Amino acid sequence: MKILVTGGAGFIASNVVDRFIASGHSVAVVDDLSTGFRHNLNPAARFYEIDIRSRQAVAEVMQKERPEVIDHHAAQMDVRRSTREPEFDAEVNILGSINLITEAIAAGARRFVYASTGGAVYGDPQYLPADEKHPVVPISQYGVSKHTVEHYLHLYSLHTGIKYVVLRYGNVYGPRQTPHGEAGVVAIFTGRLLEGKRCTIFGKGDKTRDYVFVDDVVRANEIALERGDGGIYNIGTGVPTTDLQVFEAVRDAVGVASEPVFADERPGEVRHIHLDASKAKAELGWTPTVTFREGVRRAVEYYRSSLGKG
Repeated sequence: MKILVTGGAGFIASNVVDRFIASGHSVAVVDDLSTGFRHNLNPAARFYEIDIRSRQAVAEVMQKERPEVIDHHAAQMDVRRSTREPEFDAEVNILGSINLITEAIAAGARRFVYASTGGAVYGDPQYLPADEKHPVVPISQYGVSKHTVEHYLHLYSLHTGIKYVVLRYGNVYGPRQTPHGEAGVVAIFTGRLLEGKRCTIFGKGDKTRDYVFVDDVVRANEIALERGDGGIYNIGTGVPTTDLQVFEAVRDAVGVASEPVFADERPGEVRHIHLDASKAKAELGWTPTVTFREGVRRAVEYYRSSLGKG
């Protein structure tokens, strides 16, 4: 299968690319390297360094590659930056996605897999765990922009017949994650503890998130190549994990004696979110397989080896 993966030099999508190539697919990668890294690129993938905001650049790649499937991860994913620079956030996440969708259709693509967010689209949840029928009331510009693309996919599917799948991720963590963004807390804590520094927890440490290991997310993308037409699926564990529990799991995996520093809670953050992924289990046959502590152990092992420590 010919697949074009956007954001393929980044944390999640580079792991997706590796799996696709290992499974025998022909893969092209689009990335502007603004947050991704060249060393994450699989050498077996054809790489195009372009900005998805450029309609012409996107069109040229699509016409050259003629992919059957688009797996779209490229995004402005910093919640706080989306608040400071909403125009930039919308340009990348909405207009960039429209460029990809329209030019993919023009090039004859039959399927579009979209990486959305379960952590940001639901806002402050009215009930937990949040399923796909939960009201979508995002409280950040990032949540708005990511959700908007879901509507565009539905619209283009109605008018052109292109099939699509939306995967709403929990907080993804694991090898290649950089310490940027809220979901980077595992990477942040690991890096600081490996360097002998203390970790800061904002608030009392009782804020909860749904942490899902990157290998499980990769598997969801692989399934979505063939299944889930027109579906929106939460990809999470359904297990709420507190900030303090994250710290303790990382500290135990690193093997140091350390206590966190507590600071004032940051305004505007969702306090509690975890996802009901039973629809993904029923319709895609997907379930998470990696426990949080096992995932943290694997992540710490990766960072320790990449930092040359221990």
